Amino acid sequence: MTVKALTIAGSDSGGGAGIQADLKTFQELEVYGMSVITAVTAQNTRGVQGVYPVSVDGVNEQLRSIGEDLTPDAVKTGMLFSADIIRACAEQIKKYDWKQLVVDPVMIAKGGAPLLKEDAVGALKEALLPLAAVVTPNLPEAEVLADMNIHTFDDRKEAAKRIHALGPDYVIIKGGHSESDDIIDLLYDGDTFHPYVSKRIHTPNTHGTGCTFSAALTAELAKGYTILEAFQTAETFIHAAIEEDLGIGSGHGPTNHWAYRKKRMGDAHGSHSSTS
Repeated sequence: MTVKALTIAGSDSGGGAGIQADLKTFQELEVYGMSVITAVTAQNTRGVQGVYPVSVDGVNEQLRSIGEDLTPDAVKTGMLFSADIIRACAEQIKKYDWKQLVVDPVMIAKGGAPLLKEDAVGALKEALLPLAAVVTPNLPEAEVLADMNIHTFDDRKEAAKRIHALGPDYVIIKGGHSESDDIIDLLYDGDTFHPYVSKRIHTPNTHGTGCTFSAALTAELAKGYTILEAFQTAETFIHAAIEEDLGIGSGHGPTNHWAYRKKRMGDAHGSHSSTS
């Protein structure tokens, strides 16, 4: 049986983030990807040159098309842009009873351009997070959702508790925006904290890391893996994607979506060679 995942997000003309990153990640993890586009962006590695939202009717019609024919095994949201689009998505997700919802609360582009209207944060908290299996904010996004400043690791734990109280089953606060050489991504299940520690890879080519991480998480949940298993795979996937970057563009370049598969094939070949 073919596993299917749906991404509801914005289009990135540069191909490194948004819908494009999500579909590439789904494909690499052998999940059939579908999309609902909420906005078209003009962007490249240097930044976002323009944002052109799709009408609410257009978003609703795309959601209906998926809901009436291609039931997804997991759904992720990325750039939703406005309160009206967020509420429309929440209504359709409830209508079709889609489970395994991963919310990546995309608020600001890598270059600093706003991707979520200020009045949309309330709608995100009230309408979408109560439906979520997992929400995956980075540190600046976690500060907004938790309504607090985050300086210490204990602050991250408190923020995770506050965000969990908004309704999602799990919270993953990503630590990439910290200044430490050790990056700690923190999974909270409402009872226990599960940190994942990795060494920082010093590169400017990290465009689309949040989208890619949450898409990998979505793909693994769609396949029926537990949250801890999906978390582990998503971490391994994004680490490989950053480690073997593509080196394209003159700004924040994209990650390498095929690096994980290449690494696994290399590992498998090495294992076969050592036993033959």
